[in-house]
Amino acid sequence: MRKILIVGAGQSGLQLALGLQSRGYEVTLMSNRTADEVRSGRVMSTQCMFDTALQYERDYQLNFWESQAPRIEGLGVSVAAPDSSRAIDWVGKLDGFAQSIDQRVKMAGWMETFAQRGGQLVIHGAAVSDLDYFSRTYDLVMVSAGKGELVSMFGRDASRSPFDAPQRALAVAYVHGMGPRPEHPEFDAVRCNLVPGVGELFVMPTLTTSGRADILFWEGIPGGPLDVFQGIKDPSEHLAKTLELMERFLPWEYARATKVELTDANGTLAGRYAPTVRKPIGRLPGGGLVLGVGDVVVANDPVTGQGSNTASKCANSYLNSILEHGDREFDAEWMQATFDRHWENTQHVVKWTNAMLGVPPEHVLNLIGAAGQLQPVANRFANGFNNPADFENFFFDPEKTNAYLAEVSGAASAA
Repeated sequence: MRKILIVGAGQSGLQLALGLQSRGYEVTLMSNRTADEVRSGRVMSTQCMFDTALQYERDYQLNFWESQAPRIEGLGVSVAAPDSSRAIDWVGKLDGFAQSIDQRVKMAGWMETFAQRGGQLVIHGAAVSDLDYFSRTYDLVMVSAGKGELVSMFGRDASRSPFDAPQRALAVAYVHGMGPRPEHPEFDAVRCNLVPGVGELFVMPTLTTSGRADILFWEGIPGGPLDVFQGIKDPSEHLAKTLELMERFLPWEYARATKVELTDANGTLAGRYAPTVRKPIGRLPGGGLVLGVGDVVVANDPVTGQGSNTASKCANSYLNSILEHGDREFDAEWMQATFDRHWENTQHVVKWTNAMLGVPPEHVLNLIGAAGQLQPVANRFANGFNNPADFENFFFDPEKTNAYLAEVSGAASAA
């Protein structure tokens, strides 16, 4: 039986550990927190997972909360005009529903499941010196802890990382009491509100430790009017600032948030990081090799909501590479090939996310505007969140965008 160590108990690490465990591998999982500490701790992310990533969880019988979490059936985009009215407003329908489950709920539950199924769960913060020892006792060591000392083992890939500084200041609040959007009260949708030159607000239904809730998530251009959360320690002050900015820039979202309250004292989060792609192989002082997983190797800005999806797709791709490799050695060549296979799909996510962090060119503005008049355009844009590779066909190149819009307009006129 092959022995595998995974360091880090987030989406990618746990999904990979449980997947390998179900295939008979002897898996040890290291986490710096217990399941109870995760469950009672601070919120960690916004995690809207689309159909492909959710299907992986169904495949491994890990979709424990699917019946409880809100079914997100649409994805809407609004663009604020200079007078804070809505210049653009539309909703695309998703082919398969999305869901957001607070990672405190999911990761704690998955950790307990891993242990109950006979996995070795070690509660211990790992240092490079620990991995040096473990690399000699395990067939394969993987690192999925995206923060701290271990990440420094994986060098930045400058050719795939155009930014060396954070592109957004991030501020998250989990709330109860959000009212429905009057435009589509019959189904749940993620709302993406764009404030040109200022930033974005995402409003997302979720399942948290206290039941159904909504996430209010500001992404502010650094140094701009939304970049005001860094020094705030009091959760109620964080929420007040969130609402104050909503009232100023997005009054239609504020109108349904006048009665909200935080889900819990740990329901806020603020921070920033530079989007980075790293080289997948870490070399230990003793000569051993470790493989980076999830956001250790690809850390995108959350502006396109791809973090947990990319982590899930990485875990699934790595799992297939491990299973196909059989009893052969997990050497540097295999590690690089394993990452390259994952990168074939993930490169589309990185390209699209980095594009959305910049000033949108005219053809993209035309595309977003056209989605308000042409429902097939809105639907295709929304489903790109599940399959970002499709953006290559109609988003980046002005000629492809114009040809696509002409085709859809022609079909609409003929109908």
